[in-house]
Amino acid sequence: MPSKPQQPLGSLAVQAPSLSPQLVHVSQSTCHNLSLFKDLLREYRRLDDTITMRLNRSNAQFRDRDRAGTAGKGNIQDQACAYIWKELVENWKRRTEIVDYCVGVVDQSMDEKRKALDGQEGDARAQRKTQAALFADEVKRSQVHNELSVEKIVRQRSLDAFQTRCRYFSPPTTDAEARKWWDTAQSRES
Repeated sequence: MPSKPQQPLGSLAVQAPSLSPQLVHVSQSTCHNLSLFKDLLREYRRLDDTITMRLNRSNAQFRDRDRAGTAGKGNIQDQACAYIWKELVENWKRRTEIVDYCVGVVDQSMDEKRKALDGQEGDARAQRKTQAALFADEVKRSQVHNELSVEKIVRQRSLDAFQTRCRYFSPPTTDAEARKWWDTAQSRES
């Protein structure tokens, strides 16, 4: 009887990123639609929200590889921590890019409306319409900038959980980007 291929532990959708991830193009309209913007960030924050479970599953996955003789160098815990750390850094980087892009988009939109308002001298109706749009952009700007604060909290919570499980982990000195995130996270901790 042929043996069945070994299935990964638990739900593959929860254990790892989707095998067919949806490519999301963040555009100016994404930034101006606060619901869509927040939903997108919520999706990207799932990794942080499930950090403990992902660490458990990663450990199990690397133990299974070790038993099968396909494990890499180093101990299982270190391999699992390095794998999760890499995922975290990539995810943090993507979220930072999205938030920074949207901050720029909303700020640019506000600047354009302020300039348009200056050019509408004497047209009270157009001024009121532009002022209303400017106020709406100020609300968006506040919400988008608020995501920067939320991002700091989410990262710190993830880092705390990560360091609880990976006490002796330190990113390799050869990975400059991972070191930068590690050092930034460490400085916030103090």
